[in-house]
Amino acid sequence: MSLQSNSLYENKIFRSLSFTEEQLKNAEFENCSFESCDFSSTVFLGCTFNNCTFKQSNLAMAKVSNSKMSGASFIDCKLLGINFGDCTDFLFEVAFDQCVLDYSSFVQKKLIKTPFLHCSLRGVDFTQADLSKAQFVNAELHEAVFFRTNLREANLVTAMNYSIDPDNNQVKKAKMSVEGAVRLLDKYDLTIV
Repeated sequence: MSLQSNSLYENKIFRSLSFTEEQLKNAEFENCSFESCDFSSTVFLGCTFNNCTFKQSNLAMAKVSNSKMSGASFIDCKLLGINFGDCTDFLFEVAFDQCVLDYSSFVQKKLIKTPFLHCSLRGVDFTQADLSKAQFVNAELHEAVFFRTNLREANLVTAMNYSIDPDNNQVKKAKMSVEGAVRLLDKYDLTIV
């Protein structure tokens, strides 16, 4: 099955679909599942994904301009370099499990209670994002950017390699390991023994 612009897809399962470096406009997906699909460098313009699941799929460098993601789940997917800030804000809701999201961007996105489970988030930009009550379970956050980010009550207990400046981010009641709490002092270049 190929994908067509200006089409509605409901309760469909797409397996091993390759749609790389193509453009899809104003397509709507309701309760669809994408398994082992390749959407690398695909351009989604004004597309809608409601209650859709992506499993073992490649969306590296995909563009999501003016697209809607509501109840979108990504499991064991490659999501390198995606600017989720280009998605519409209305009802934006995503979940990630065992995904590679390196160098993606969530600038100014509301990600309240969003699960990032066993994910690689290297170099991800969370500037001005609302990550209150987000779950970073075994998440790799090396060089992730937190600036004016709301991390209130976020769970970072098992998150790794993050650096968060408490003067420029909201961290009240965030849950961290002792090692993670010490990382809050990174900007002071202290030697803690």
